[in-house]
Amino acid sequence: MKERIAQIIQKEDITAAQFADKIGISHSNLSHILNGRNKPSLEVVMKIHKACDYISLKWLLYGEGEMETDVDSNNTIPFSSSLFDENSLFATDHPALPEYHKGNEEKQASYPTKEVVRQEIKYIEVPAKKITEIRFFFDNGTYETFKPEK
Repeated sequence: MKERIAQIIQKEDITAAQFADKIGISHSNLSHILNGRNKPSLEVVMKIHKACDYISLKWLLYGEGEMETDVDSNNTIPFSSSLFDENSLFATDHPALPEYHKGNEEKQASYPTKEVVRQEIKYIEVPAKKITEIRFFFDNGTYETFKPEK
């Protein structure tokens, strides 16, 4: 990520301090990111994308694809006041949004089913305990034993 941010600064042809001011973060924060001490937070990434909207968010986050994009960063239809005209609601000159079709669904990753573990608890009856002997200890060091009758 720090390499991609450095490429953006180089493309903008400004200093790191000027870039930090442009995206609205502290100079030290950007310095820590560029030196590899810290990784940029999502907030910093989004500030970069907002300040440099020509940068592909996919490239910025993952390093995939081209650095610059010619598509609107939000992938939305540009605002037009004619969108709200009564007659233009059904006009076909606006790009159509993709429709939902079952064939367009992304396939979900299939995970192996987990084996169901069944735990059984067995209760074993234990015979009741019987008192066989009671001992009384006295403070003079002696004791007496009591044995109940059987």
